[in-house]
Amino acid sequence: MSAIKFGSHLKELRLHLCQSSTSSKGVRQFIEKYYIPLKKSNPQFPILVRECSGVEPKVFARYEFGRERSVQLADQSADNVFKKIEELVKKN
Repeated sequence: MSAIKFGSHLKELRLHLCQSSTSSKGVRQFIEKYYIPLKKSNPQFPILVRECSGVEPKVFARYEFGRERSVQLADQSADNVFKKIEELVKKN
């Protein structure tokens, strides 16, 4: 999978995950595998990674005019996390 180029309608991505839970394992693997290519494709774009013990893994996308959408990422593989983020990027 190649890195996604974010459009101007998307303003921020936030990943919430737990450092040790099994439900966040795919998100941790996603960060290891895809974070650097995403940042290289979108160097000025804010991709925030928030770790907190016991939190359910989730991704938040903030769009123009303060609109937000989120997707649960519990027990997803790194590739599925990528696909869910890709879907959020395409939505407006």
